[in-house]
Amino acid sequence: MAAHRLAIEMPHSSHRLTRVDARLKVVCGAVLLGLVTSSSEMMFPLLVALLSLTLCLALGVSPKTLLFRFSEPLLIATVVLLLKLFSAAGAPLFTLNLLGHQLVAHRDGLLEGGRIASRIAGAVTVMAAVGFATPFTELMAALSWFKVPQVLVDISLFAWRYLFLLFEDAQVVYHAQKNRLGYVGYARGLRSMGTLAGVLVIKAFDNSQQITTAMVQRGYDGDLPLLRHRPFVPLEVFFCLLFLVAMAAVRSL
Repeated sequence: MAAHRLAIEMPHSSHRLTRVDARLKVVCGAVLLGLVTSSSEMMFPLLVALLSLTLCLALGVSPKTLLFRFSEPLLIATVVLLLKLFSAAGAPLFTLNLLGHQLVAHRDGLLEGGRIASRIAGAVTVMAAVGFATPFTELMAALSWFKVPQVLVDISLFAWRYLFLLFEDAQVVYHAQKNRLGYVGYARGLRSMGTLAGVLVIKAFDNSQQITTAMVQRGYDGDLPLLRHRPFVPLEVFFCLLFLVAMAAVRSL
């Protein structure tokens, strides 16, 4: 667990991109999100998604991790595509008989659903690439530099730090229940899951009380110290601007 935690907090630090200023990566990610979500075609969001996936693989992220990370967005994109495909008007493509109902697929719905699904894929992969390439503490420090409300930054830091402790508590309780045959049968499994959820809520509340007391005793006044940013490197700024100009030019083609 400690090794897993370290791998998440300091992602792939050997890659050159992880040493680029986090503020520049946030700017690139935000601009790319704007370009992707405002695109009226499928090709540009799909190109951004392909570039982001390639970057994630270059950072050393395993395909299994990527599949797990993108499973929910892919499901949402698929549902949107199917809804548009069978609910829009226009020239019919094919007919599908399902449980006595006739579903007609339309060409306009396929195009519109494809555009929305491509935007979802492009936006999600951009955020994943920025997350994998930036240690979480640096990302929060960059958001604080951009004047994101300090309350949101502090809550995110606390949640990130103590989520792992809560996960460890959940593992301990789960394995104890499993060793006592707490998940044998559907009904018993549901009761065990309810007990596990209740225990985690109580543990989270107790931990919050203990953490608050400990931090106040150590002089916490509501302001967490964050990383100090080094001055911008002109070469990094130049390549950031060049990349954004190139992506904007590709989008306008």
